[in-house]
Order: sequence, then structure tokens, then C-alpha cells
Amino acid sequence: MDFKQKLIRASKKNNTLLCVGLDIDKEKIPRFLLDRKEPFVEFNKAIIDATNDLVCAYKLNIAFYEILAEKAYDVLKKTIDHIPKDIPVILDGKRNDITHTAEKYAKTIFEIFNADATTVNPYLGFDSIKPFLEYKEKSTFILCRTSNPSAREIQDLKINNKPLYQIIAEKARKWNKYSSNCGLVVGATYPTELKIIRETVGEDLPILIPGIGKQGGNIEKTVKNGTNSKGELAIINSSRSIIYASNNENFAKEARKKAISLKEEINKYR
Repeated sequence: MDFKQKLIRASKKNNTLLCVGLDIDKEKIPRFLLDRKEPFVEFNKAIIDATNDLVCAYKLNIAFYEILAEKAYDVLKKTIDHIPKDIPVILDGKRNDITHTAEKYAKTIFEIFNADATTVNPYLGFDSIKPFLEYKEKSTFILCRTSNPSAREIQDLKINNKPLYQIIAEKARKWNKYSSNCGLVVGATYPTELKIIRETVGEDLPILIPGIGKQGGNIEKTVKNGTNSKGELAIINSSRSIIYASNNENFAKEARKKAISLKEEINKYR
């Protein structure tokens, strides 16, 4: 089963477009966990157990694990292994480099960590993305219109009177013919651009959409502009507002409440 099939099945089974981001942070997890042998693993497992019937995917940003130094691999691997096998795992690394280096990034993400999808930077062009796309059962999400405020400094630059983000979307549609496993990253904080990008890439490409929650993306516009005509293939990610809903012993229960609330709000507009 490839990534897109797995995504659609999980979305239908749980009736959801919600993706929970497992971005661990020593400064934010409940303090009582820090006395445990494996505080970050215990935290992630509790969040996963509390939310796995509410999500279509989990996303793990590599930066929040690499900061753990020698513990990083162990925490990342144990977290991914705990996620139910029928739920896709997106390892968010925004990696890329010249071809032979990109091959190592792809191998690490897809073979060592066994993630179902990853995120990449398109700045180097197709030959740097091709090593990721060669994993035909996996999916590669290309940064297109990111959610940060200064994204417009680069991504709105015009080439032949067309913004760069739209050109990236057009390229992704073309590159998707290589192995039909491209996706795009588009921030919920730019709903107009999201609509243009969905129209550009058509029905079949999944769009990973950060920017809901703490970043303030509009949920109604995100759903209406980001999904295809079936109300599918939008992966709406929320991290901090869910997993850090509480820093007490009830943190997993509170995370579940937040996830239910966001899932239900998303579904109102599908």
C-alpha cells in the first residue's frame, strides 16, 4: 500500500483530515515526566494512544529530536514504532542537497526510520528530489508556500509575471508523473494561495497544511481551499495547541479533547 492509499484509508476510517505534530520540547512537556527514564518516549506514546483514532497522520519534525543529541535516534525510532501501522508517518526534515547527498537523506528517512513521507526543499531542482521520489511507496512533500510571515520575500517573487510558489506547484504536478508520489507543503496562513495551488495541481496531489492553531490559520478557508472535490487529500497539521494542551498528569486526556474539537471543526466544512 502506498502513502496516498494509506492516507485515504486512515482519513476515511477515522473520518478526519487532522494530523497531529509530535514536536517534543523539554521546556513544554509536563515537568513530572522529566524524572522518568524515557520522558519524551513516554510523552509521545501517551499522546499517540490518546489520539490515534482521531488522525489521518502523525508528523514528526526532525529538529525537535536532533536537539536531544545521542538520544535522538532512540526517541525517534521508538515513537515511530509506537504509531499504529495503518496511520501514515510524515518525517518533517525539509532535507535536500546534490544528488548523492539527497540519496543518503532519502535512505535514512525511508529505510532507517521507515517513515511513510517526508518534506523536501525544491531549491536545487528535480535531480535533488528524484532520489526521494524513487521510493515509489513513499511520498515526498515539496515546500511550496510556507506558513511563516516572511515567506513572501522569496515565494512571492515573480517570474514572467507568475509568483514562484505557483511555479513550484506546476513543477510538482510535472514531477508527480515520475512516480505519482509528490505532495506539497502549503501554509494555512495563506488561504488565497492555497486555493490557487489546489487548482494548479488538481485532484490527486496531497497537500500538507501547517499553520492551524498557534499560527492562526483559518480553518474554514483551509478546508474549502485545500481539499479536492471529494473533501480529501488535505493533511491539516496541528502540533503545539494539541500536544501541550496541559502540562499536568492529565496532559494526554486534554490533548485528546483538543484533537476532538479541532477534528469536529474541520469536518464542519468538508
